[in-house]
Amino acid sequence: MTRSYASGVATKPLIGETIGENLERTVARFGDREALVVCHQDVRLTYAALNEQVDALARGLLAAGLAKGDRLGIWAPNCAEWVLTQYATAKAGIILVNVNPAYRTTELEYALRQSGCRMLVAAPAFRTSDYAAMIEAVRGDLPELERVVLLGSDEWDALPQDGPPPDASGLDPDDPINIQYTSGTTGFPKGATLSHHNILNNAFFVGEGCGYDEHDRVCIPVPFYHCFGMVMGNLGCTTHGATMVVPEAAFEPAAVLAAVQDERCTSLYGVPTMFIAELNHPEFERYDLSTLRTGIMAGSPCPIEVMKQVIERMHMDEVTICYGMTETSPVSTQTAAGDSLEKRTQTVGRVHPHLEVKLIDPGTGATVPRGEPGELLTRGYSVMAGYWNDPERTAEAVDGRGWMHTGDLATMDDDGYLNIVGRSKDMVIRGGENIYPREVEEFLHTHADVLEAAVVGVPDERYGEELVAWIRVRESAALSEDDVRAHCEGRIAHFKRPRYVRFADEFPMTVTGKVQKYKLREQAIEELGLSEQATA
Repeated sequence: MTRSYASGVATKPLIGETIGENLERTVARFGDREALVVCHQDVRLTYAALNEQVDALARGLLAAGLAKGDRLGIWAPNCAEWVLTQYATAKAGIILVNVNPAYRTTELEYALRQSGCRMLVAAPAFRTSDYAAMIEAVRGDLPELERVVLLGSDEWDALPQDGPPPDASGLDPDDPINIQYTSGTTGFPKGATLSHHNILNNAFFVGEGCGYDEHDRVCIPVPFYHCFGMVMGNLGCTTHGATMVVPEAAFEPAAVLAAVQDERCTSLYGVPTMFIAELNHPEFERYDLSTLRTGIMAGSPCPIEVMKQVIERMHMDEVTICYGMTETSPVSTQTAAGDSLEKRTQTVGRVHPHLEVKLIDPGTGATVPRGEPGELLTRGYSVMAGYWNDPERTAEAVDGRGWMHTGDLATMDDDGYLNIVGRSKDMVIRGGENIYPREVEEFLHTHADVLEAAVVGVPDERYGEELVAWIRVRESAALSEDDVRAHCEGRIAHFKRPRYVRFADEFPMTVTGKVQKYKLREQAIEELGLSEQATA
């Protein structure tokens, strides 16, 4: 029997530096080359100029009283200031806490309180979200939050300080430097705590998988608050001297196509729904995308027809597929540029350098034979330090031997390629966003008229999956779909709001009293007239 185990072949060693040290080394080599282009802000910085602004901001944060290990939250869409803050906190040893731009008051308050943020850097507003007002609504309940600095304000402009480079002598690659909140299977999200070593090396090897060097220009329309943007995107570039190209504050297909054309991008990132939107843009054919050669598609399974079009119509012959999770910095496996179309659409590639993967029987813990499904486990430098201030849930996720239990079911073929065949029984992936129904259910229970809520995912042609909330209403109460949607508005992120609301007098239950969600899912699909064949 050949076991479903593989270790990544490494031709290059791991990087034993902090993010700041690595950036300095890149600046020394490529100081005159463009590091950052932010199209919607008309920002264009060389590596030398970027580093100068990063140092000034790092000095300002330290002068403001923050110290190594303190937490600073950032709540903003993609912008130049996000990038500066990412690298400045790394140089100062301050732990950056990513706050999802879609968060509302309940989620914002939880993330800031649970991480113990002393400072929050935030956009004053974005689209229909009044960030400043939401911050004021929760600030009184956050005694540890000493200071809020709004981007574009006089306070932000005054933050950078002149002087010598920040002292990095007390920093270590294993220091935690980033907290990213992931939806939990129970209750509120968990703060995956990542070190310099975790994300710097993962970014480097993702970039290696794309064949990056200083001549590459990477279009990054994916959000910075997520590993896809700040690790695979930003750090993937700065570890290779490549250029970060930011088309817009948030995803807009026309802005992406224009950025690729105008900035002569060689690489493009996105989840499948983004590529679908770009390919279906009514003016797609007028854009010159001939400079593209590679990129990354991740977040959801890629339909084969979409992959064909990305290769043929967008010239991305070397596009790769990545698989991972925030807790593993994030990438564990990646397809290679030379892999067949079949491998790039039916697998998530092979294990990354310096990492191990294996598939186990969830019941016995034994490694399963190749070709048989098992839970995917990952071990190596990429595994998080743990969930912030949550040793119990950390121990549930990372076992005593250092294996991260992903909760995903996969098979491994004779060549080591992995195919994800299932996932944590409740998790829903909507347009690349992982949603655990329990979190949404607990929120719905805050409505006085909701007796019980059960949330399931159903197929959706655009987003892959959408949420259905099944609700049992309290006796003598009257509750409508509009009432449920109004309760969600402004309080939970848009992607967690159920698209469909159904009501039931009782839920199908097991003999042990557990809701049979698969039956609710089947019933919703039938009643809503949905197709099981819908894909992202």
